[in-house]
Amino acid sequence: MQFIDRVEIEVAGGKGGDGIVAFRREKYVPAGGPAGGNGGKGGSVILRAVEHLQTLLDFRYNRRIEGENGQRGGPNNRTGASGGDRIVQVPVGTMVYDATTEEVIGDLIEPEQTLVVAAGGKGGLGNKHFLSNSNRAPEYALPGLEGEERFLRLELKLLAEVGIVGKPNAGKSTLISALSASRPKIADYPFTTLVPNLGVVRKPSGDGTVFADIPGLIEGAHLGAGLGHEFLRHIERTRVLLHLVDITAPDPIEDYEMIQQELAAYGRDLLNRPQIVALNKMDACDRTEEEIEAIATRLSELSQSPTPIFQISAVSRLGLDPLLQDIWTTIDRLKEERDLIQNLSS
Repeated sequence: MQFIDRVEIEVAGGKGGDGIVAFRREKYVPAGGPAGGNGGKGGSVILRAVEHLQTLLDFRYNRRIEGENGQRGGPNNRTGASGGDRIVQVPVGTMVYDATTEEVIGDLIEPEQTLVVAAGGKGGLGNKHFLSNSNRAPEYALPGLEGEERFLRLELKLLAEVGIVGKPNAGKSTLISALSASRPKIADYPFTTLVPNLGVVRKPSGDGTVFADIPGLIEGAHLGAGLGHEFLRHIERTRVLLHLVDITAPDPIEDYEMIQQELAAYGRDLLNRPQIVALNKMDACDRTEEEIEAIATRLSELSQSPTPIFQISAVSRLGLDPLLQDIWTTIDRLKEERDLIQNLSS
């Protein structure tokens, strides 16, 4: 399945039905008079977030979405039928922007959450509505109004509690495949991962936590270099960042600093997220213990993290249990802090 996480579409609510001019002339209705019904309301375009979708691919082939038009009014004061709403499914985590003004219209982060993006037009009034003491036989009605029309940009930002970042070939895909049932493409060349991968990792309590493997970042990613520019947005919603550093790289310290610079340049408060650092590929490392310890010490100084620098191997699953335990502890602490803030504000 092709991964599409940003599209522009045009949406239009249905036109309201026209009101009509009609009179009652039955011989057994002595008062007679105007009896033109109102037009029906036009259908709206509504986005609904669903969990089973992971991409905006459907919108690539369907760029204009319209609500159904309302029906014109009928005689004997009958209101026309309303047009049907057009309900369109989008992945959970879809942000909706007005493509013209850049205004954020909505953020669909909950399953079954809905958002009206183009309201249908009101139905026109029939001549019955204009009956008055001074005008006992109005011979005019109003047309239905056009539905709301606008250009939208949809951006999918994956909902994951843990975002895995690092340079290409740091072992992010291997790690997520070792921790979850996800089976991303894995190879020994850069940019194996071309799209973000999601994996559900089970906690000891049985609850699932979503991890996101973000395609490898290179220097200048925030400006569009490599693949990072396209996918950095997917870590905006993550609560914890797991930074993988390849211990077999020529200069792991330089790799770490480059990723940190890209996160800082991208902004969105990413550097203020709790960040856990792990040296990966320990089973393939030919450095001495003193060299490894010096690298870990320097990373600890740079990260200023209260947790140690973990030494792991995603391939052989070395050191994954302590790493996961620290991730669960961090997530639980963040949840407690969030609940405390909510209680104090309520």
